[in-house]
Parts: sequence; structure tokens; C-alpha cells
Amino acid sequence: MLYSTKLIHLLRTNTSSNHFLRHHHLKTLTTTAAAAAAVTGSGTTANAPSKDDYFAAIHHISNIVRRDFYMERTLNKLRISVNSELVFRVLRACSNSGTESFRFFNWARSHNPSYQPTSVEFEEMVKILARAKKYETMWKIVHQMKTQNLSLSPETVSFVIEVYGKHGLVDQAVEIFNKSKKFNCPQNLQVHNSLLFALCEVKLFHGAYALIRRMIRKGVNPDKRTYVILVNAWCSSGKMREAQEFLEEMSKKGFNPPVRGRDLLIEGLLNAGYFESAKEMMRKLTKEGSVPDVETFNTLVEAVSKSGEVEFCVGLYHEVCKMGLVPDINTYKILIPAASKVGLIDEAFKLLHNSMEEGHRPFPGLYASIIKALCRRGQFDDAFCFFSDMKVKGHPPNRPVYTMLITMCGRGGRIIEAANYLVEMTELGLTPISRCFDMVTDGLKNCGKHDLARRIEQLEVSLRGV
Repeated sequence: MLYSTKLIHLLRTNTSSNHFLRHHHLKTLTTTAAAAAAVTGSGTTANAPSKDDYFAAIHHISNIVRRDFYMERTLNKLRISVNSELVFRVLRACSNSGTESFRFFNWARSHNPSYQPTSVEFEEMVKILARAKKYETMWKIVHQMKTQNLSLSPETVSFVIEVYGKHGLVDQAVEIFNKSKKFNCPQNLQVHNSLLFALCEVKLFHGAYALIRRMIRKGVNPDKRTYVILVNAWCSSGKMREAQEFLEEMSKKGFNPPVRGRDLLIEGLLNAGYFESAKEMMRKLTKEGSVPDVETFNTLVEAVSKSGEVEFCVGLYHEVCKMGLVPDINTYKILIPAASKVGLIDEAFKLLHNSMEEGHRPFPGLYASIIKALCRRGQFDDAFCFFSDMKVKGHPPNRPVYTMLITMCGRGGRIIEAANYLVEMTELGLTPISRCFDMVTDGLKNCGKHDLARRIEQLEVSLRGV
């Protein structure tokens, strides 16, 4: 594989080791041309490698780490200048390769003695090892952080606790929760929620409820995720009554969830796969005149529409809108494609019109599904008129929309229109994929339009230089 001179220069130039992360709490890393200049040690951005060259170098190193059996030997040949920015980005790119990432991390520390990892790289390494179930090595890294007076963030502790919970290792999850203060990590709400998740994963509901009481005693007030974790766990175990009793008890104590208890129960039933029970609870809610939370409604219609009951979702939408529900853009992102896919084109148009009346400017993901549905029904003239209308009233069509329209025209025998849209696409600076060129040129030749087919071929050559 060949690399540009800038890329080779980027891999081989000496730099200062900790230019980017001088403070261990820094979480945001620069990716601008200035950052690339710092990596190459140029000090200025005038002759600095481009952003593309910089990330190409990271990609190249990451491939070596993941695939090269003799990783260290290959990296030594490249004479890479190690700094915090580079190590962090390579670790992020190799997050699913636990052993290889750990080898790279050790190589980086030994290759350049002046390089001292910050907590950003240490914590990324901890997460990678936890994900790979390399718990013994993970704890060694944690203790190394402690010897260097680096703290573990609540985000990292929460991540490790939840990984333990997902694998049924609840004792280890409790252990790191109890030890978190030793690593200067506060036991905040996020950490408590993660332990609650771990307990619920192994169905230790008594322990989970005891943790809730402990949180309240310590002054850590539950948030929506606290309620969602418990309610979802109870619902997935078929313990609806316990979930309702928990919500009622918390309400009596003055701890009301950010959304109503019934909304949480509906979401819990959906997450557990009990669609019919969730639909029944939603029906009961609307019959009583209660308007569901818009996020709960979106969750319900998304899950139910994927199961094929789109008409139920559209009917429910009209019903709750009459009751005062204010849909958001996510509501229409779910319903319009779903209605279009099953052939409810009139309903899809109504939904799109409603979204525009509410101030949402249609974007390609909304109107593309309607265009595709019209083409499938053979209503190409309607599709073309609607597309022209959307170019004026909506956001400009993107490459996927043009690709879909050209493909549908080709399949429907509308080759001339396909050619026109392909040319229009290039005039907007959007490069068609090879398949579109092939479909249009073959279709034109088959219908005797050889001159036009030759022009399309010349257009492809001029764009691709082939």
C-alpha cells in the first residue's frame, strides 16, 4: 500500500510527548490542522499535513496494531513519535482488540520514556480490557493509575460496573463500587445507576431496592434512568405488580419520576417485548383522557410499526393528537417511512403535511420514502412532481435520494428521466455511484439512445478520470 510523502513525514517526525494532554482531566482532543502540525513537530500549520493525512496515519497505525503479529517490530521501523493524542486515538480505533491494544499501550510507554500516559489513555485502556473480559490486567492498570495519583472518572467506573453486570459478575460490580472512593471517584448518581443496572441484570431485585433506599438516605435523588432500569427489569421478569407498587411507593415518599409512572411501565413492557400489553395500557391511558409523553408515544409506535401494525400506529397518532399531544420530528421520522413502506401513501402525505404545518421543513429522509412508494406503485409522474415540490419546500435532496430515484426509474423503464436526474445530480456536485452510471448507459443502449449513452459514459470518465 502506498502512502503520500506527508503521511510518511507524519509517521516519522519527532514531537513533544504530551503536547495535547497536560492535565489528566482533559477529555476533548483536538483534530484540526493545528493538531496535525503539533504531531509533526512543525510548530506551524503552514506546512502541516492535512487533516486527511493525519487520520490516514492513525488508521495505518491502528491496522498494524490489529493485524500485525509482529506489531512492535513494525512500529519500531516507522519511528513514530509517541504522544497522548496519538495513543488515545489508536486505542479508540482498536477498542475491540483487547490484547493487541494492551500490547500497543505497553509499547508506547517503553518506546518513548518521556511519554507519560494521562488518565484519558489509562481510562480508555481500562474500558477496552473490561470489554474484552481481561479483568486481571484491567485491575493492574487501575492500580498503576493510583500510583501515579490519577483519578478514575465516574464514567469509567460506571462502564466497568455495567460490563460486570452484563456478564453476571455482580460481586465484582459491587466490589468496584465499594472501592471507587479509593480511586478518588465520587459515588454519584451515574455510578449508583450502573450498580442498580448490574443488580437488575441478575434479577437481585431486593438488593436493587435496598440500593434505592440507600441512595435516598445519602441524598442521591433518583433520575429517569433510575426508574427506567428498575421498571424495565421488573417488566422483563413479568413482575408488573411489583413495578407499579414501586412507582406508587416512591411517589408517596415524594420522589416522582420525571415522566408519569404509566409511561415508564409502557416503555418497560416494550423493552421486554410485551407489545400487546403495552398497547393495552396505552389504550387504557387514552380512554381515561390522559395524554402520553411524546417520548413514550414515539417508543411505542416505533416498536409496534416494526412488528407490522402500522395502521394501529397511525390511528393512535390521530387519536392522541386530538387529545393534545404535540408530536416532535422523531414522531414523523418513524411514522412517515413506516406508512409509505406498507403502501399507506395518503396517510404518509397527511403526516408530512402535518409536520410542515408544525414548522418542520421536510428533509430527505422524510420525503424519500414517499417518492419510493409512489415509484413502486408505478406513479412516476406523481413522484417526479412531488420531488420537484420538495426541492423547493424541503431540504435539498442528497446523494442517497438521487440514487434511490435513479434506481427506481431504471427498474420502472423510465430511462430518460433516470439520465436527467443523473446529470442533475452531477450539476449539484454529487457524484453518482458506478451502479447508477451502468444502469443508465445500459438502459439507453437497450432503447436505442446510443448518442445519449455515449454522453453519459463521457460524463463518468470526466468525473472519475478513468
